[in-house]
Amino acid sequence: MEAPFVTPSEATAEEAIEAIRDELDVFDDWMERYQYIIEMGRKLPPFPPQWCNDAHRVPGCQSQVWLEEKEEGDRLYFAGLSDAAIVSGLVALLLRVYSGRTRAEIEATDPSFLRELGLVQALSTNRGNGVEAMARAIRSAAMAA
Repeated sequence: MEAPFVTPSEATAEEAIEAIRDELDVFDDWMERYQYIIEMGRKLPPFPPQWCNDAHRVPGCQSQVWLEEKEEGDRLYFAGLSDAAIVSGLVALLLRVYSGRTRAEIEATDPSFLRELGLVQALSTNRGNGVEAMARAIRSAAMAA
């Protein structure tokens, strides 16, 4: 899959969640985790400026977040961007879990992993709601026929 769509490093969404958990566990405090998440966002493939519009905007996010999907074979690939550094990192994290997966795997991967990783609780209420809105948008795309 070509940029800007994210190709997964791990074979399954569950493996991606476990890898993220292991990576975050290395850090002693949330400031270090935030820095790591921000760095993940900086590594996102470039997002085409023409997609930064209302048609691609994710509702329910405090920051502006844009997502685009592409179906290839039986898999959905996603590209994304935010105008906020920490949120771009959260986009990168979500795309690592969900991009390049089948519709069935996306639907089966409950976004509760965000809470299990402590991400929602560590963010402001608005940012926590926003990351959950991003996960809903990705899962909604998978459920659309």
